[in-house]
Amino acid sequence: MRFTSPVVLLLAACTTAPLPVTSPAASANQQTSHSVQAPVLPGIETFLADVPPALRGKRVGLITNHSGIDRMKRSDIDLIAAHPDLKLVALLAPEHGIRGTAEAGDQVDDETDPKTGVPIYSLYKSEDSGPSAEMLKNVDVLIYDLQEVGGRTWTYVSTMALAMEAAKRKGIPFVVLDRPNPIGGEIVEGALLDPKFKSFVGMYPIPARHGMTVGELATLFNEKYGIAADLIVARVANWKRSQWMDHTRLPWVNPSPNLRSLAALTSYPGSVYFEGTTLTEGRGTDRPFEQIGAPWLNAEKVARVMNARQLPGVRFEPITMSVAATAAKHNGQTIPAIRFTVTDRHAYRPVRT
Repeated sequence: MRFTSPVVLLLAACTTAPLPVTSPAASANQQTSHSVQAPVLPGIETFLADVPPALRGKRVGLITNHSGIDRMKRSDIDLIAAHPDLKLVALLAPEHGIRGTAEAGDQVDDETDPKTGVPIYSLYKSEDSGPSAEMLKNVDVLIYDLQEVGGRTWTYVSTMALAMEAAKRKGIPFVVLDRPNPIGGEIVEGALLDPKFKSFVGMYPIPARHGMTVGELATLFNEKYGIAADLIVARVANWKRSQWMDHTRLPWVNPSPNLRSLAALTSYPGSVYFEGTTLTEGRGTDRPFEQIGAPWLNAEKVARVMNARQLPGVRFEPITMSVAATAAKHNGQTIPAIRFTVTDRHAYRPVRT
């Protein structure tokens, strides 16, 4: 069940230049090649089908949320709690909480799971919060299962790295239940993170769009960046790097409140950086991360200029959008905006665009 991904070797050779990988034509030809194959099995299924002997009978701390499910949409929490070889003793929740409903940046409180009676510890009381010694005092093994989205800024990945460090300090195994990268594993783009800008939205020098699964990221962090935890990765089975989420036949769940579709995930590795500007990235609208806007934006002019550049795989549409009163930027206003309409997701490069 342990493995080292070939993607580790790819990233070890990365420079700070953008890293386009696959030809759009080749990817497009592969789009219809997934109709006949063995079903894609998420790591929760491969793990529970063959729990390593060394972990049987152990007390489990589970880092998960609503995205931790099997093909039948059954929760990891229920599956592990019911498994005869494992004893669930603690749940640990990332940003957005155990149910994935808290808004970005909202602190999440500790609570008790009403179904299992197991304590739920929040890992998002502060931005750099990993599992504490108190949270892990009764835990023999930490298991992680959260959906990754293909972009470096995803806080669930930082939560994983901090939890790996905590497992290393305590001397317990860390198990990653792998899942497909929902936007495929063939395209890598964007500069590597400069280590001096390390933060909870980017802990290691990986590209903005990394093309890796969460299990591959864990292996990279562990081996190249020195966490050196006792890492076990339960592979996602039968997934091909050319497959996007809608090729896998796995159930879709919104990985966070503002990532509501595969279309949003397609633009997210690039559009997320508008969070650091005075434009809204679409939070509080019907299509977050697919549109940006501000009261001062000349949407017609900008769309015209951008379309004239004939950037591959995307069209820019001037629109107006209404922003909810609860949003952080331009709340309660109807503002000019630009929508990114993806016409060819294999050719589209959201970071470069």
